[in-house]
Amino acid sequence: MNPRTATLIGLTAILMWSLLAVLTVATGKIPAFQLAAMTFAIGALVGFLTWIRRPDAISALRQSPVAWVVGVGGLFGYHALYFLALRFAPPAEAGLLNYLWPLLIVLFSALLPGERLAPHHIIGAVLGLAGTVLLFAGNAGTGFAPGQVPGLIAAFVAAFVWAAYSVMSRKFKSIPTDAVAGFCLATALLAAVVHGIAEVTVWPDTAAQWLAITALGVGPVGAAFYAWDIGMKRGDIRVLGAASYATPLLSTAFLMLAGFAKPSVTIAIAAVLIAGGGLIAARDMIGKR
Repeated sequence: MNPRTATLIGLTAILMWSLLAVLTVATGKIPAFQLAAMTFAIGALVGFLTWIRRPDAISALRQSPVAWVVGVGGLFGYHALYFLALRFAPPAEAGLLNYLWPLLIVLFSALLPGERLAPHHIIGAVLGLAGTVLLFAGNAGTGFAPGQVPGLIAAFVAAFVWAAYSVMSRKFKSIPTDAVAGFCLATALLAAVVHGIAEVTVWPDTAAQWLAITALGVGPVGAAFYAWDIGMKRGDIRVLGAASYATPLLSTAFLMLAGFAKPSVTIAIAAVLIAGGGLIAARDMIGKR
């Protein structure tokens, strides 16, 4: 597979993740960990089905404990927080807070050995922070309900978890993409255990909710991880890093088109600030060839 093809595959992950918020909201009132267990089980199945003609792919599961901790910790930690955020906070605001992760990846990467924070990194971070603050300022009149605050906090922490997972994964380039199926299965089992302990099972009420769950598992919580892994390991990381800043804009647009969020000047400006800040911070990714 050549770098151009791998990059294009990686870009499909960004598009699928843009649908994560709208599909999650469309699943109804299913508890967060139950939803994670169901969708990650489907995501694991997506990977395992590719093994039918490659039985030797099972060897990809033989990874070090550290690799499993990073893989499962990143997938489980991020999605548990993200699903909780969309259950308790307004979806558009929670989505934008969560999609600070592209900017955080740039900042965390700049702190790796041999890298440094340049002025445009700092400017990008300030713009991203301004967009985040604007979300709260725009609600100053009515304010967020007390019950929404935990969801907003979960969305913010989720951004840090995914950024940390993405940066740390660069140290495990030798791990084959097939291992992601094992990470997804372990995440599903862990989510199922937490669900059994802390939640009450709620099954979907409609066919549309079942369809949303299936779509989540096949796409944003399934194929997207495999596509992103291929893109990060074999494609142009600079292009993928810069393109990921389109995710918050696309995500918010899909929420509005589906009727789960109302268009507003505040959300539009916040989205532009967060995405624009990320693009400025990733200037070297775009310009350096």
